[in-house]
Amino acid sequence: MIFGKIWKAIASQFNKLANAIRGYDPIAEMQYEYDRSVDQIKEGREGLAQYRAMVERVTRQVDDQRKRVTLLEAKIKAYLNAGDRETAGRLALDLKRARDDQAENEKQLAIHEQAYQNNLLKIQHAVKKLDDVKHKISKYDAELKMSRAESEVAALANQFHFDVTTDFGQAEQMIQEQIDKNRARVRVAADLSGEGLEEIQQEVVVEKTMAEDALREFEVSKGLATPETTQVSPSTKELGPATKTLAPLPEI
Repeated sequence: MIFGKIWKAIASQFNKLANAIRGYDPIAEMQYEYDRSVDQIKEGREGLAQYRAMVERVTRQVDDQRKRVTLLEAKIKAYLNAGDRETAGRLALDLKRARDDQAENEKQLAIHEQAYQNNLLKIQHAVKKLDDVKHKISKYDAELKMSRAESEVAALANQFHFDVTTDFGQAEQMIQEQIDKNRARVRVAADLSGEGLEEIQQEVVVEKTMAEDALREFEVSKGLATPETTQVSPSTKELGPATKTLAPLPEI
């Protein structure tokens, strides 16, 4: 029967849906099987429509037979009232045959109607199942993408673990060594810049002192100042690490 083949095909598709996740691209396989199941259900609906048409045809035949039975009963009564038993008997035989046909057709109609309702329920159930599968496909697709993203993040986290045995760790070590070298150069330059600074500062102080002494001697020699006001001692002064003997100032 057509519906038996249809339901076997639909059941097969649902079984494939259950096993689809084992493939390379499970979402694509599930979507493919879902689409095939939808096509099978479409065929089932078309078959159900054709079956319904047959049920309607049998229903119409049963209605016609009921009308015929009612008409024959009325004719039989009329001929009996008219005293024509022969014609009434012939019509009674036709009535018996019509009632037998009617009973058989009504029996078949009940069977077909029940079959239609059963198959209708199955298709409705299959449609609901497919709708659930559709939502599951969307859910699995989102969860699968999320799990892949989480896996990628986890892999990156492991790759960026700066162990000296990894390429990243070796690169980090090289960078740190280069930073140490640069800092060392800066420190050396700073240390070298202070070398001899104390001697230079001492020479500046000595030079200023000598300039001041020379200026005072000039002031005394020119009568611009006296030794007392300039506080220049005629004794020997000691400047810096070296000693220098100063000539006595001339008396005025």
